[in-house]
Amino acid sequence: MTIKTLILYSSVDGQTLKIINRIIELVEGEVTLVNIDDKPIIDFSLYNKVLIGASVRYGNFRKNLLNFVNQHKTELDSLPNAFFVVCLTARKPEKAIPANNAYMNKFDQLSQWQPRLKGVFAGALLYSRYNWWQTLLIQMIMKMTGGSTDSSRDIELTDWSKVDIFSQDFSAL
Repeated sequence: MTIKTLILYSSVDGQTLKIINRIIELVEGEVTLVNIDDKPIIDFSLYNKVLIGASVRYGNFRKNLLNFVNQHKTELDSLPNAFFVVCLTARKPEKAIPANNAYMNKFDQLSQWQPRLKGVFAGALLYSRYNWWQTLLIQMIMKMTGGSTDSSRDIELTDWSKVDIFSQDFSAL
């Protein structure tokens, strides 16, 4: 029997989708990829497992993410499932652990769905894509938290070995 995996995501600048694409390379079977921000209608009975990845921007998840998981809690719970967060705070090792990550804790408080497997990955500082106001705001946040304020280049902070391990754990569900 072919394993059919549903992978949903919510991404602002594309790093979450980049992480999803790495996971897709590593999971077995057929994968259906869906952007939650497109407000999809999904027949969960077609799938054997589900994964959701979401980015945090300026301290918040996108509304569509929380609306989706709360609306589909029953369907998500009926399948082996996993969820991961992409945020800049995860660049610090102690904040890259789901139990220690403020955004995973925020998700747990705002979501009726509690995933079986959780992951937290650092995103990227994509200064080349930000307007001057976003650059200023992100530099201020980075300065306060000890991150890079060098806007002359983009900086990818994702630990790909952690993504690979998470992919193996998800495949084992």
